Amino acid sequence: MEQPGDMIVLGAGHYRLRERMATSAYGVLWRADGPATIGPVALKLINCEQMAGAPAQQRERWIASAQTEINFLRSLAPWDQRHIVRLLDSGEQAGRPALALELLDQDLKRYVAAEHTAGRTIPFTRTLGWIAQINQALAKVHQYGWRYLDLKPGNLLFDSRTGSVKLADFGTNRALADLHPHSYAGTPNWQAPEQVFAQGAEGYLTDARTDYFALGALLYYLVTNGQPLRFCSSCAQAWREHGQAAGKLLPMPAVLDADEEVRFAQAISIGHDLEAASRALALLRALVAARRENRPRHAIEISRMIAHIRDALHAGLRRAA
Repeated sequence: MEQPGDMIVLGAGHYRLRERMATSAYGVLWRADGPATIGPVALKLINCEQMAGAPAQQRERWIASAQTEINFLRSLAPWDQRHIVRLLDSGEQAGRPALALELLDQDLKRYVAAEHTAGRTIPFTRTLGWIAQINQALAKVHQYGWRYLDLKPGNLLFDSRTGSVKLADFGTNRALADLHPHSYAGTPNWQAPEQVFAQGAEGYLTDARTDYFALGALLYYLVTNGQPLRFCSSCAQAWREHGQAAGKLLPMPAVLDADEEVRFAQAISIGHDLEAASRALALLRALVAARRENRPRHAIEISRMIAHIRDALHAGLRRAA
């Protein structure tokens, strides 16, 4: 088990561990000091404690997930990394994949919670900017032949210098070209219906539009100051109680209730034109449509809807002036 002060050797040199930043099902993220040419990094290692107690098949999946993340990040052209966390170095630690990633301030979940605790509301214009940035990041994931399947605030890193966000943690990536049902992937609190309700005994049938549902859930969460969609909360509770059997035991709840639409639109209309709230609600409805075929097919469609919302915001400001 790694301790603060330990040295980790990767391709570009030595990294000294400083402090644990976060843990996940199989990974542990360390703040570390890298070589002079790289500087401070977020060093992602496979959790040795979790690995030791896991079945062999689970260990193989964890190692494969880490390698998938490395392979994806390595494949990106420099100009395609604007809203995706940068891979600075990689190698092995104790025979397992290890990554050195750019160090950002915190994840979006912690940032939103801190703002809420301080009694501050995140401006809708900032939220809309973040959604546009995340849409760009997902477009790159899809362009490179993957679906992400685990979009959530904890996988979005916030850069306080620029006020922007970057997508991180690509271990759940699944190839877009593989159209067969697959095993479970993701986080119950942020999943589309097709990630919860399996296609019989064969598994879960997802595609790029599955990521757009999570983008819509994130939009609702940010606009309502940290409130999750009721559908997501219900699925998460069922998952805690029944695990992967939840999709078979839980009746399909409504994805977006009428009172949630009202709450969402009212949160935007405060300080903004009603037309902007109406267009934002149309975007939300499109993203969280219960059936995949009713969601946007491509990031360009989402970008256009975001542009229409911005047009309404600017028109409202001109009328107010």
